[in-house]
Amino acid sequence: MEEFARTPLGRVTVYSIQGCPHCVQAKATLGRMGLPVYDVDLGRHTELRAKVKELTGRSTVPQIFFNSVHVGGNDDLQKLVRKSPSEVSESDFMCERDQFAHLVEDLKHGSVIGSHRRGLTVYKKSFPGVQLVHWLQTEKGMGRAQAYKTGKALLQKKYMVIVRGCGQQDDSFGEDTMDTLYRLLEDDPHSALNAGQTAVCSPIQAAELSLLLREMILKLFSDHLSADGKSVDYKGMLMNPAFERYCDLAIQLQRVELLSLSREEKLAFFINIYNALVIHGYLRLGAPTNIWQRYRFFNYVSYLIGGEVFTLQDIENGVLRGNRKGVAQLLRPFSKTDPRLQVALPDAEPLIHFALNCGAKGCPPIKTYTPQDIDSQLRTAAEAFLENDDGCVVDSGKREVRLSQIFKWYKADFGGTDEKLLKWVLEHMGDSPKKTSLKDVLSAGKTKVSFLPYDWSSNSTH
Repeated sequence: MEEFARTPLGRVTVYSIQGCPHCVQAKATLGRMGLPVYDVDLGRHTELRAKVKELTGRSTVPQIFFNSVHVGGNDDLQKLVRKSPSEVSESDFMCERDQFAHLVEDLKHGSVIGSHRRGLTVYKKSFPGVQLVHWLQTEKGMGRAQAYKTGKALLQKKYMVIVRGCGQQDDSFGEDTMDTLYRLLEDDPHSALNAGQTAVCSPIQAAELSLLLREMILKLFSDHLSADGKSVDYKGMLMNPAFERYCDLAIQLQRVELLSLSREEKLAFFINIYNALVIHGYLRLGAPTNIWQRYRFFNYVSYLIGGEVFTLQDIENGVLRGNRKGVAQLLRPFSKTDPRLQVALPDAEPLIHFALNCGAKGCPPIKTYTPQDIDSQLRTAAEAFLENDDGCVVDSGKREVRLSQIFKWYKADFGGTDEKLLKWVLEHMGDSPKKTSLKDVLSAGKTKVSFLPYDWSSNSTH
């Protein structure tokens, strides 16, 4: 497998078997795209089947890689062909412009937005509802009823938000809220890395936007990710024009609709967004180097998604862990009245811990995930992590099992006790000598559980 990992930049590897119609279609499609294809016949190289399944979480063919990055099967390829990573990197993201985009641009350059006082506090870049209605009437020629309807639409479509801390609580716009202060979403103060510009596209379905983002991430990863997925060339990625285009696409997350996502779509969407956001944070802010900087990084670095701010902690502990307290967290990420709670999974998904990459060498490898067979992909990621000595070490002589700190930090997700933790580990190991050793140790009784040091050094190649 190592000889296939050392592929030249831009080569596509297809793992296939003879007589497979999907394999033939995939290779023909790649040929029409003018991409150099390296075909590996798993019928002849049967010893590679297990490795391919480990890398992809799938036992079907074909399985396609751009350099070291797994693209998927033939169906995934045909979707990517509509707008392949190479095509995306050559042109800006195109979309249908939303009907209110021009209106918001005019509003930004009008005389409505300014500083307004409520009590002892001055709120910058804000405007009261009454001024917006007046501007819509005088500058846009709207009747009063149409002006109110437009203001309500701008609020519902998340172009603007109610200013926090100025009294108004409910998300409304009407006669009784004319003194309420509002801001454009892009002017709302927060740490979101995709804020500061207006998302001018008509709202894109989350599943569709997830696919587009994954295409762009694939392009970046294929150029700047190591073959084993453990290290990133951040400096090279920052200089890549595709990164700026990824940032443009990430802006469209601002008003994406999340509530229609299925469980599988939600898992793939937020895992991919989390891993991309960590990289985005490293590129814009630098890698955290101590415990305080790490705490601030994961509670600060964020995206605006569907009109709400999601930090890395919010995505991991709020959405993917079913709104559980994170490490060193006193409270759950989302309160009972927090609108983001509607997006959270009903319960913690332990397998996400082997898919999320925090930017450190001790983290699991970086991969991208698709909703199709997501559980199988995550289980394969867990098997690969446990097979590595960074994840699990079985010392038969001492009857001791040493596990990654991940299992200590999130023990509640794996059962809450050492006994349940070891049972979970055994059930999620692939068939290997290590699994046999673990069975022998557990059968002897009185197994000691300890935890390995965690390597927090940056996964940067520089």
